[in-house]
Amino acid sequence: MTKKRITYKKAGVDIDEGDRFVDLIGPLVKKTFRPEVMAGLGLFGALFRLDIRKYQNPVLVSGTDGVGTKLKVAFMAGKHDTVGIDLVAMCVNDILTSGAEPLFFLDYFATGRLKPEKAADVIKGIATGCREARCALVGGETAEMPGFYDKGEYDLSGFAVGVVDHDKIVNGSRIRKGDAIIGLASSGVHSNGYSLVRKIFFDHKKMRVGTYMPDFGTTLGEELLKPTKIYFNAYYKTMNHIKVKGMAHITGGGIPGNLPRVIPRGLGAILEENSWPVPAVFRVMQQMGNVPESDMKRTFNMGIGFVMVVGKGEADKTLTLLKKAGYKASRIGRIENNMEGVQYV
Repeated sequence: MTKKRITYKKAGVDIDEGDRFVDLIGPLVKKTFRPEVMAGLGLFGALFRLDIRKYQNPVLVSGTDGVGTKLKVAFMAGKHDTVGIDLVAMCVNDILTSGAEPLFFLDYFATGRLKPEKAADVIKGIATGCREARCALVGGETAEMPGFYDKGEYDLSGFAVGVVDHDKIVNGSRIRKGDAIIGLASSGVHSNGYSLVRKIFFDHKKMRVGTYMPDFGTTLGEELLKPTKIYFNAYYKTMNHIKVKGMAHITGGGIPGNLPRVIPRGLGAILEENSWPVPAVFRVMQQMGNVPESDMKRTFNMGIGFVMVVGKGEADKTLTLLKKAGYKASRIGRIENNMEGVQYV
């Protein structure tokens, strides 16, 4: 009797497909390399030579994040080339708040069965995001885990490392009463709150990703898959002209959950509610789901994806510089003392 042979491929992991995937993404990855990258693909670790002439007292800043259940929308739509941009944005926007220049990025891609073309679409988005943030995609991990994920699904995590001179760290410590709060427009929902998004549109309203939404001018899927905006140039096109005192990336928790993290104790933020346009997607969700206003503000960015705090006298100059850098921005409030948190007026 011939014994049955059990191979790794029969167990659900195809090494040849993994090798083919590496071949597909190689050109995408190399386009993101900076001069400091010392080695190509294939080594066990990425080598990156820090330019110590550019930074006299360098401090490394790191951040990690994922895309969350926005991936479920990508699965439903069969569109995978934008969630990688989300992944990069969620990480680099975080480290940018310290004034850090993003240097390099690593990703983790896990799936039940590797489909090289689909996975390459994801990496294409990551590479696009890295080029926009001017950081090198120096490595990653692709994990094929049969039986762990539902058919056709995958998960993503990202890791960014940046650098800032010690004397140029932005941490909010210089924020004072009267400082202006500048809000930079988001591209939409970005990558937070998708458990509520999916609950409203797909569970409650039984809608489909292909449904055309007149309020959005797109299909539902197209609106929900708009990638998170990367705010790299918002700081690097303004830093030599104004003194940015504090920055906040508006993610889960909205403005009330994120802006106070960079404001010193005893100070708070007064926000003028009608000082910026709120994208239609938020009002549509609120009406369809009968969502309380407080839940909307604590879940979503409500149209503001990034916040900069500057001196009162530099607000107009900041807005002009941001417009030249390609960002829509508004003066949305001010810093007040004898209070904490965020108050809307």
